[in-house]
Amino acid sequence: MKKIIGITIGIVSILLVAAVVILATVDFNRFGKENVYVQIGDPSYTDESQLDSGEIMTTYWYELPAYHEDGNVLNVEFSAQKELKQGAYLKLYVKQENEVTSYDEVSWEEIPEAAQEELEQ
Repeated sequence: MKKIIGITIGIVSILLVAAVVILATVDFNRFGKENVYVQIGDPSYTDESQLDSGEIMTTYWYELPAYHEDGNVLNVEFSAQKELKQGAYLKLYVKQENEVTSYDEVSWEEIPEAAQEELEQ
């Protein structure tokens, strides 16, 4: 009986460690999200806020058409804490239709063909 309890405790411990590792390494801003692609232009507008330290923080807002892998358009609005590079291509991670949760800069070759066709127009 003691052996079974010891094995059970060992298995539960391993499962808990595995769960903690998985939760610590999964980026929930990207995991399970829909992907769309955009090309960066000028920010649509900026917001400035002052921290308690007196430092001014600028948020850059972008309103752009984004394209699904099949070329269908989706209008998105998202922010960045720095001005993004003009002409750069981004892969946006989107949930609930058009809420951008994260983004990665990608090369032209990484963009699906149907989305490339729309971005060229």
